[in-house]
Amino acid sequence: MVTPDIHTVSLAQFRQLFPASDCINVGDDVCVIDMKYDKNLNMLKHPCRFDGFLVFFCISGQVRITINLTDFDVVEDSLFINFPGDIITVPELDEAQKSSLHFIVMAMTKDYMSGLKVNMPQLMARGVALLNNPCIILTGEERSIAKKYLDLASDILKSNLMYKRECISSLLSSLFYLDGGVIEKRMKDVQARKEVSKLDRSKVIFDRFIGVVSEYHTQERGVAFYADKLCLTPKYLSKLVKAASGRSAPDWIDAYVMLEAKNMLKYSDIPIKEIVSRLNFPNPSTFHKFFKAKAGLTPLQYRKM
Repeated sequence: MVTPDIHTVSLAQFRQLFPASDCINVGDDVCVIDMKYDKNLNMLKHPCRFDGFLVFFCISGQVRITINLTDFDVVEDSLFINFPGDIITVPELDEAQKSSLHFIVMAMTKDYMSGLKVNMPQLMARGVALLNNPCIILTGEERSIAKKYLDLASDILKSNLMYKRECISSLLSSLFYLDGGVIEKRMKDVQARKEVSKLDRSKVIFDRFIGVVSEYHTQERGVAFYADKLCLTPKYLSKLVKAASGRSAPDWIDAYVMLEAKNMLKYSDIPIKEIVSRLNFPNPSTFHKFFKAKAGLTPLQYRKM
């Protein structure tokens, strides 16, 4: 499958959202940000894809973040992980939320992560559910340890130590194993609950359906295609999806298509005619009708917002 080359936010662009005094950097690959609300965060009210790893530690306040069409409430004392390729949206906050919001954020590129002494596939093998729930509320002990890691990373980054980059690499490797341990403990808790109450079949099928839609929505918009992939009839798939999510299967497919369309319109200069092709619409007229029916605006009007 060929993935459309839609706009992504690089680490350099992400850093520019915040005052330079709040960012501590190691080269171009990793930084720690003391993040309070900044007006530039309004950029994220439109669907946006970050090309790297983000680890948010919420010191105070709370915010609802949408990842790949699913809402998550990030609250005080929680850890939130954003993976490369995830599409993130942060709605505009009210004044009370803005004044209380305080995060410590670690941002790093994929290349930097690949150089860490971390076997990510092995580490994440038993924590796949993190992809479905990337927000973890920490216990008191976990919170205390995580804060010590972040404080130490900040002190190293501010220092004049030699081999600062190597120090940070080792520290981050250790931090990810700490996260992995937290994740695995959560997974064991989930598994224990599953033994008591088996997952409803509709939820299992829905999760598989969303995975296939995430992969193929730029190529196919018909329910029959996804039903075939899951070895189900379109009618039965539609019934299970509706039961699990409260939304119809076509609605989910269209929502993913709209997410891609909005991303390309807002964060790239790709001509609308090319977007039509990348999203596999037969012609511009069909795409315009589809987009306006969903967004209430034409593609051009949305791009100019």
